[in-house]
Amino acid sequence: MSQFVENAAMTFAEWGFSRMAARVLMTLMTADEDALTAADLSERLGVGPPAISGAVRYLMQLGIVERRPVPGSRRDSYRLRDDAWYTSSVTKGGIYQAIAELAEDGVRALGDTGSPAVERITDMRDFFRFIHAEMAGLLDKWQQVENAERTTPPEHS
Repeated sequence: MSQFVENAAMTFAEWGFSRMAARVLMTLMTADEDALTAADLSERLGVGPPAISGAVRYLMQLGIVERRPVPGSRRDSYRLRDDAWYTSSVTKGGIYQAIAELAEDGVRALGDTGSPAVERITDMRDFFRFIHAEMAGLLDKWQQVENAERTTPPEHS
């Protein structure tokens, strides 16, 4: 399991994700427990508490992980949010619009010269406008699939 966690973390890191955050994410995903404390994560990953703290803060900002108090303790535990991928996509989906707006600023700054630079920035703007527009439909479709799977009784053999 630890090799899977490390391989997944490396893949996520290649996509620009924090490697420690990816390690924490995969550790939470592969845990049988519903939630793990920072001490649990630290022990399983063989790293110090500061590394865990930064990683869970990052994952909470993405909307993938949530913090919960441990009853009778001053400690917190961390768990994957229900529908973590969907929630994260909805939360961060606005980034596509922000990038499109940034690219639009670039087009205006360069002027409408038809230059290769304007073409590249216009292409970027149009792509991220498209992704932003399509994301809402994809997320709606995903919810429909998820709801159908939850309401469909399992087949008997």
